Amino acid sequence: MCGIVGIISHNRVAAELYESLIHLQHRGQDSAGILTCATTFHKVCGTGLVREVFNEQNLSKLDENLGLGHVRYSTSGNANNYEETQPFWLNNPYGIAIAHNGNLINQRELTVELQRKRYRHLNTSSDSEVLLNLFADGFALNKKSTGRINFFEQVCAAVNSLHRTIQGSYSVVGMIIGKGLVAFRDPHGIRPLVYGRRRAPNGKDDYIFASEPTMFHVLGFNELTNVQAGEVVFVDTDGILQKRVLSNKQFRPCVFEYIYFARPDATLDDVSVYRARLRMGQNLAQQWKKEFPETTPDIVIPAPVTSNTAAIAFAHELGVRYSEGLYKNPFIGRTFIMPNMAERQRSVRYKLSPQEIEIRDKKVLVLDDSIVRGTTSKEIVKILRSSGAKEVYFATTCPPVKYPCFYGIDMPTSTELIASKKTIAEIQKFLGVDKLLYQTIPDLVEAVTRDHQIDNPCMACLYGKYPTGKIPQCVLQKLSEKRSHERS
Repeated sequence: MCGIVGIISHNRVAAELYESLIHLQHRGQDSAGILTCATTFHKVCGTGLVREVFNEQNLSKLDENLGLGHVRYSTSGNANNYEETQPFWLNNPYGIAIAHNGNLINQRELTVELQRKRYRHLNTSSDSEVLLNLFADGFALNKKSTGRINFFEQVCAAVNSLHRTIQGSYSVVGMIIGKGLVAFRDPHGIRPLVYGRRRAPNGKDDYIFASEPTMFHVLGFNELTNVQAGEVVFVDTDGILQKRVLSNKQFRPCVFEYIYFARPDATLDDVSVYRARLRMGQNLAQQWKKEFPETTPDIVIPAPVTSNTAAIAFAHELGVRYSEGLYKNPFIGRTFIMPNMAERQRSVRYKLSPQEIEIRDKKVLVLDDSIVRGTTSKEIVKILRSSGAKEVYFATTCPPVKYPCFYGIDMPTSTELIASKKTIAEIQKFLGVDKLLYQTIPDLVEAVTRDHQIDNPCMACLYGKYPTGKIPQCVLQKLSEKRSHERS
């Protein structure tokens, strides 16, 4: 899972790309990069947070009207490798650059194809570099065979070749020197991509494409729509937009975006993340009343901050008090997307401080967005017990996570997913809670899809059915081994 943004404007874009990455920081903490172009590419990147990578001096070197930005949460490649910071670019043909959010399942086979048959050198182990080379190769082959074909048709042909070749998830913003900005999405629309427009003083239109529209209001863009599943959108240097849906498959946006990853003020695929989380909390509270009619907590505390919205609805539905009984240090990053277990466990202790006056001698219900590995949840329960809670209950808006994700969330092995190897009773004992409640899959789907006709959200991590088709066990094993090695 990463955050991507592309802007084509009448003015220099570096400052707006920087502001956009600040608004996307929650999607990636490993590294950040900005790439701009006019007749040549100029790139500033580094490992760490956006504010650590960029400053007034290095941004002043990016003096162009077209650019890309990326914040990285590594799900392929090495999290600490400077060479894998995006955006990536190639000189030939034209000069092409991309920023990618997602994950390629068949990276291994594609890498062999590129190196042995297409004679392309890959400088990193990133699947995004594989995608870039395939995209560029599609342009090169298409240019040879079609002569003076309209450039938008060349773009469509290159993206169409990716749709036929790649298995996995990919939302991409890219730019082509002297031509314009391009954005496209995989045929199932697993990862989000939205775009907006604003009218420039010269009467032309500026456009922004991003993982979430969280920065649109700040920068003066009006949200237009989503890049559709299987769609390519191209904006030329004159600000003329063209788009086409190239592939029609079942729409399967990732449900984890609504549970955890996206900011609550985002609207993705016409679904308000905030309202979806309110409904998750409401549905979960109704389930609580059915499962535990004799048990009412004194207070409901969210595991801050992604659970706050759902916890408000949960508490309201039960008729009990909502309390911010755990204070989160805002200067410590999101623990789920930290690259290893030791960092996650240490950061939970550092980032959460209990409000003992709200906890002592009370029956406390903690509401969290998910229980993935169980380590964060267990640390939270320890904090509450040590602060004098009389009883501790735990409820989560996400059903049990049992299967690995290969579409951009860093949970590639079943062995590290607590629900894949323990029953709910065993998980309850492991966490040390008096009662445990998971959201049901039907209630989760209802919460996300009530306002939108999504065919079926991607919930591969919940029940093991992958949108791109069944993944052979040998491939699953190799993907898990590869990711485990990268994170070691």
